[in-house]
Amino acid sequence: MADGAVNFLLEKLTTILSQEASLLGDSQSDVAEIKLELEIMRSCIRDAERKQLKSELVETWVRQVREVAQKIEDVLDEYVYYQDLGEEKKGFKNLMQDIIKVPMHMSRKRKISMKLQKLKAEVREVCERRKKYTFDEKTDDWRGRNASIDWWQRQEMFVDEDEIVGMDDNKNKLMEWLMEDDPRRMVISVVGMGGLGKTTLVTKVYNDQAIQRCFDCWAWVSVSQTKGVDELLRSMIKKLFGRKRETLPLDLGLMSYRELVEMLIDYLHKKRYVIILDDVWNILLWSRIRSAFPENGLGSRVIFTTRNDNVAKSVGPGNHILHLGRLGEDDSWALFCKKAFWSGFGHSCPVELEELARAIMRKCEGLPLAIAAIGGLVCSRDKTAIEWKKIYDSLTWELSNNPVLKGVKGILSLSFDDLPFYLKHCFLYCCVFRNGYPIKRKKLIRLWVAEGFILERKGITMEEVAEEYLMELNRRSMIQVTETNDTGRVKMFRVHDVMRELAMTTSQKDNFCLTYDESMAKVVSKVQRLSVHNIGGKFHFSGTMFRNLRAFFVFQIESSSSFSLNAILSSFKVLKVLDLEGVCIQSIPVAILGLFNLRYLNLRETNIKDLPKSMERLRNLQTLDVRNTNLEKLPNGISNIPRLRHLLVSNLQSSLRVPLEITKIKNLQTLVSVEADEDFIQQVGNLTELKRLDITKVKAINGPNLCNSIEKMTDLRRLSITASSETEDLMLESLTFPPLFLQKLALVGQLNRLPPWLESLQNLTHLYLCSTSLGDDMLSSIRELPSLAFLELKNTCKCRGLHFTTGGFPKLNKMRLLDLVELSVLRMEKGTLPSIKDLNLVRCREMRSSLQGIEHLTGLQKLYLEEMPAELVQRLRSDERDNVRHINTISLVYVSGQSRVEETLF
Repeated sequence: MADGAVNFLLEKLTTILSQEASLLGDSQSDVAEIKLELEIMRSCIRDAERKQLKSELVETWVRQVREVAQKIEDVLDEYVYYQDLGEEKKGFKNLMQDIIKVPMHMSRKRKISMKLQKLKAEVREVCERRKKYTFDEKTDDWRGRNASIDWWQRQEMFVDEDEIVGMDDNKNKLMEWLMEDDPRRMVISVVGMGGLGKTTLVTKVYNDQAIQRCFDCWAWVSVSQTKGVDELLRSMIKKLFGRKRETLPLDLGLMSYRELVEMLIDYLHKKRYVIILDDVWNILLWSRIRSAFPENGLGSRVIFTTRNDNVAKSVGPGNHILHLGRLGEDDSWALFCKKAFWSGFGHSCPVELEELARAIMRKCEGLPLAIAAIGGLVCSRDKTAIEWKKIYDSLTWELSNNPVLKGVKGILSLSFDDLPFYLKHCFLYCCVFRNGYPIKRKKLIRLWVAEGFILERKGITMEEVAEEYLMELNRRSMIQVTETNDTGRVKMFRVHDVMRELAMTTSQKDNFCLTYDESMAKVVSKVQRLSVHNIGGKFHFSGTMFRNLRAFFVFQIESSSSFSLNAILSSFKVLKVLDLEGVCIQSIPVAILGLFNLRYLNLRETNIKDLPKSMERLRNLQTLDVRNTNLEKLPNGISNIPRLRHLLVSNLQSSLRVPLEITKIKNLQTLVSVEADEDFIQQVGNLTELKRLDITKVKAINGPNLCNSIEKMTDLRRLSITASSETEDLMLESLTFPPLFLQKLALVGQLNRLPPWLESLQNLTHLYLCSTSLGDDMLSSIRELPSLAFLELKNTCKCRGLHFTTGGFPKLNKMRLLDLVELSVLRMEKGTLPSIKDLNLVRCREMRSSLQGIEHLTGLQKLYLEEMPAELVQRLRSDERDNVRHINTISLVYVSGQSRVEETLF
């Protein structure tokens, strides 16, 4: 973590010295010297990590490095802010104001310069301590990455067969791949997060007599226990020769890589072999060793176990990947009972303990390693409800401190330790969200950017880099995706409870993040991020508690709580993130304008009615979210925030009008729920970096100018246009060159025909049409869109029939038809909608006949019918039942009296 803090700071120092050196003035040499010292510190930290030096001395020094790096970052942020503020002012009036304020500017500059000199001395002291107290490798308790869990892994290799549950399907699949007749050499990857039982599963298959009879030779190598490719190959040779009691070459230890590969080829080229490479982390491994495994046409197999999906994909196409999932409720309970009640209870749970036992088991969330370990922990405890309640309440402490659970912590920690520095910060940031809280992709990405975790990359935005980081965490099995959109893109995710508990331990130890609750007497003053959950009553905050705080989150506060935002903000000096979503506050105090470093401000779903007038003082603000508030208008100062990237506005009734000058902010990427007027529509095209635009109250007369502006926004990915009323025409035909990369399009208003440019949107994935007047041929211009995955038509057409012809909508995954008041016939030819999985029909009251051709939609998994005619429902229950038998779920929703009833059709 200290490596990460220093890396981020060095990136910032490099930028300042190269791009903003003139702002530093006399302090430039101080900053340059600090940068040199930090580079040495980073090298020392990396050297300690490489040698796995683990001692209290090393950890203390690393903590001091991290703390001084954070102090430097705070001072530099303040310095650049005030310098930038001075540079921005222009004109005679501002010049006179500057002359008057010269003493104040000089005083600030002097103070910051003194702070930098003091920090330079502190950096030198930390470096001197490293030299004074030498880190002695021989005396430190240092071990290889996996030595601390070696015992646990050896135990896992010999799990009793009767204790393994929930693996039969995966075992059968793995055995099928191993024994199939395909004569080609096949690589099989077993992928999943730590603790899912990858090694246990492969061991079970490896030891199966049927498998051993099918192969001439076999070997198991734990890749993470070897140091380098040469040692891996030597270990493999020893396993193969040792099993046949063959004599090893005396000079094996001196052989080169080439000689080792030739020896393996010579040994294996006439044998059907199976090689297990357990715990693979490096995506380059297969490319370096594949030549040692001959393609001999005998049906040989190589099996990887890995936590990283990239490793499995690096093998190349044509091979098999088995993704392991968590155990289900029944299998989890069976495994827990076998471990917790093996003595005197016959593997059954006493009735009086079942509720607590199931609660403890659910904490493990289907992770076999955690279930087995925690089951073994409670096995030795008294079988009383009071004792088990203590275990449940202290499970976080137990995971970090109880020797019985050391193996769980060690195995799961490996995944975190293997992350590059920039991903460690990003992963730990998930701890600010309360347990069970669905983490939204877009929100987290904006937070990462605001915190400065994203390393800039030429050619793409920081948000796009951040999304790559998120996908990397997913491929490394560090997060669990809980919801995707219709194109498979992540919408929301979460962190496994046990992994989160371990991450919280690291976060608190490094002062990275802390969760506040009423039982907390005080908060460590060095904590950088504070997350407040479920608080009622009164906050116990003192003025000095949060002088280092960078982010403040509130997730739930009772309306009766005495929440004084003004008092809290007066304590924050270097805050970057303020998230008050859903908090019952009526106003924002002027004190917020003193947060010079604020990058992210979330006031969504609060009760605020206005914002402070001088919002331009928040010059570093990147994201402002004021959706679903009582806000009536935005202050003009919003337009003078130069680094604003995401502006999301709306009140509880409608969208908001934004100041015209907002169109001068060159960095703006997101502009959501803004009202149109003629001047704004003409100027919005200046926002050439815009990725998302949601504009409302568009009139027919605005159409040509709006089209002209849209053509200038060539990088637009998401566009929503809403007319001023349901009867207002949307005049969009003059859009000659639509944005090439547009992915989502919503048109709400009157359209007599679809714009001709729509069929040219090759990257369009989502299309939403509402309140249009389209005729029978409305599908013809969109049926061949190659990327369209989601289509929603709401009150869109006056046609009586929709006809889906063969070959149409090749990628459409989900379709929603709502309030199509005249639609009576829905006909689908064979070969249409080949990818459809979800079909929703809502309040199409004239559709009484059958769904013609629905039997052709063989991939359809869900059919949802809401307030549809009773005649149609009856036909599906009886005459048409065979046509819909292939659909997994058919849901029927209707109104009965005052109640809304949902049931499964059959």
